[in-house]
Amino acid sequence: MNRLINVLTACLLLMPAASAAVSVDDVIMMSKAGLSEGVIIAQLGKETAKFNLSTSDLIKLKSAGVSDGIIKSMVAGPSAQAASAPVASAEPVEIGIMFKKKGEWTEVNPEVVNWKTGGVLKSLASAGVLKGDVNGNVTGASSRNSVNSPLEFRIVTPEGVAITEYQLLRLHQNKDYREFRTVTGGIMHVSGGATRDVVPFESKKIAPRVFEVILPGNLGAGEYGFLPPGAVGAANSASIGKLYTFRLLE
Repeated sequence: MNRLINVLTACLLLMPAASAAVSVDDVIMMSKAGLSEGVIIAQLGKETAKFNLSTSDLIKLKSAGVSDGIIKSMVAGPSAQAASAPVASAEPVEIGIMFKKKGEWTEVNPEVVNWKTGGVLKSLASAGVLKGDVNGNVTGASSRNSVNSPLEFRIVTPEGVAITEYQLLRLHQNKDYREFRTVTGGIMHVSGGATRDVVPFESKKIAPRVFEVILPGNLGAGEYGFLPPGAVGAANSASIGKLYTFRLLE
């Protein structure tokens, strides 16, 4: 009997110590560190107990900028967390635009746009709210993102933003830059030729805030870019000056 007790004691000593449970403060730290909603929910899915959140905990989480999806997952418990956590190789969950290359999702890095209005070229960083048709200018003769047909794009929108707020634009190449023309401030500001470079596209929702982009079959080789909503707006907008460009080779 003593020998059996000794063996069991040795086994217990060799077992790894249980990891500390994720706390409300841990969730806030992960959120402020920039971890995506999907990653945080996946981490919560490892928990064996349901969070017992008080009203003050909920207010603390919301005030710290933790998303509603994460808070709902904490309230729902481990089974719901595991169900909502994305599979490692599933659809992209970070806000932005991706295209599929060799079977894997590749991020489309945005480029800075300068806008010419009233004959004056100015950076969006110092511009106010612009309305009407504007000319966009992107430095460089071509995009660093080269793609081939058939194209597979995904757009992950911010919370509360519709896919229809994005524009696909055809860019005109010059020696040292690419340019396009578009319209801002609503349809009442459209003037002749303002939408000449806008390319219509369709989309299909495949997950919350994740959309499959369906491009025209006759798109043709050339330079293109997705213009996110708010790219022509107040100077403190998070999406100012962004254009997600790509070069279609064939």
